[in-house]
Amino acid sequence: MPTIRDEYESAAQRARQESSSYERYLLDLTERERETRRSNRIERLLRESRLFMEKGLSTLDLKRLPPKAAQQVRSLLEGDFVERYENVLIFGNPGSGKTHVACAIGQELIRAGRKVMFATCGLMVQDLLAAKRDLKLRGFLKKISSISRDDSRRYWICPI
Repeated sequence: MPTIRDEYESAAQRARQESSSYERYLLDLTERERETRRSNRIERLLRESRLFMEKGLSTLDLKRLPPKAAQQVRSLLEGDFVERYENVLIFGNPGSGKTHVACAIGQELIRAGRKVMFATCGLMVQDLLAAKRDLKLRGFLKKISSISRDDSRRYWICPI
């Protein structure tokens, strides 16, 4: 527990100054460890997702989208479609913001604790063809549809 190891002395000193109970000291310390692990996990999942990090929710201008599409994006950001196992297809002209919307949704899913993998359809087809060529298609398909140890599914986002 690296955060506890790094911060136990300063946390103990602060607990003494504030006359906190031993239980409160331990609770504060474990909460810091938990929060550090959570933020590290989110950073790792964002890195592994292959999402474009510059195309996030903060840079997405929903006013550029038609009102109905903006409303749908807001609904998708809640992530309810994941529990219902629904697919989401995003269509539009080149430069209309499909990838930006997909990346923003993917980043928000990751921040909610889900695993996401981003791939354009072209790259996905290339990966499938390479796996077929190398006689590893079954393993590749199993990998992209597998359930991870924490029982959360890995979602692929493929803008068309």
